[in-house]
Amino acid sequence: MKKIVFDNQHRKKHFAFFNHMNHPHFNITANVNLSSFLPYVKSMELPLTYSLVYLLSKAANDINEFRWRIRENEVVEHERVHPSFTVPTDEAEVFSFCTVPFKTSAQDFITDAKQINEDMKTNPSIEDEPGRDDYLFMSAIPWISFTSIQHAMHYHPHDSVPRISWGKFFVQNNTNLMPLSVQAHHALVDGRHMGRYFENVQELLDNPELLSV
Repeated sequence: MKKIVFDNQHRKKHFAFFNHMNHPHFNITANVNLSSFLPYVKSMELPLTYSLVYLLSKAANDINEFRWRIRENEVVEHERVHPSFTVPTDEAEVFSFCTVPFKTSAQDFITDAKQINEDMKTNPSIEDEPGRDDYLFMSAIPWISFTSIQHAMHYHPHDSVPRISWGKFFVQNNTNLMPLSVQAHHALVDGRHMGRYFENVQELLDNPELLSV
């Protein structure tokens, strides 16, 4: 982890402008194309959810700004950020968070995710580890092909962890699509970074053989 110092005056003003807002997060929802990803995952017998979580996490880790966090009005950059995603449990109809350390190897990540998820089924957790903000909060809404989403979160003080959600797959013009929502703190992530994230996701979806690395 390292401290980020803004030397550019306009970047300093941009950070201060959004950081002092009561609601500094912004959210973009768009459809991504699964036409290459879905058949590949099926042919390789890969678990769909863990493969998708890995892919969405890799796309975020490849962008510095998605690894930035605000701590007492200072910005730090984590070397890696780790997905904390919703999973069903055997204890109740509400979800548990499943936090899996991100690894560059998709196969290693998927192996860890399977084991941690099994533990969560009977020992669910919804609390974050105190002092940690190196997360990516993720949630699946597989019942709805949503066009927007609003997340529950603290505003006073607000956190700077991105929220990433995906919805029900659907077919349009013979193309498999998935709604993807990304929410981030505007003092850290601007529209250009958000656009780069969606580009990263689509490139990985179009080249799913990376999941076998």
